Amino acid sequence: QVQLVESGGGLVQAGGSLRLSCEASGRTFSRLTMGWFRQAPGKEREFVAAITWSAGSTRYADSVKGRFTISRDNDKNTVYLQMNSLKPEDTAVYYCAADRLSMVMVDPSQYDYWGQGTQVTVSS
Repeated sequence: QVQLVESGGGLVQAGGSLRLSCEASGRTFSRLTMGWFRQAPGKEREFVAAITWSAGSTRYADSVKGRFTISRDNDKNTVYLQMNSLKPEDTAVYYCAADRLSMVMVDPSQYDYWGQGTQVTVSS
């Protein structure tokens, strides 16, 4: 079993930056693929970014490429999402997810573990 706790959300003006963190506990974190997803009101949960356990592979949604960066620190059992040049359309609840397979995946149904989410609001 894996427990995931997100932090770092908040209110920011358009063009600003935030860094989300997700701390994991319970299972060997270093062997998990980690992903970030987001869900805006009235919309389905969508893929944002993912990173394999070795950090050898990363993947981003087209909407965030060049603005967001996913990284991980296996010694701290933590994955990060650095978000720059934020836009109002980035407003959503952001969720951290984990999976035991060693590949980046964009389908949320393929992830085994989820955090509770952290709200990100970008004002125009």
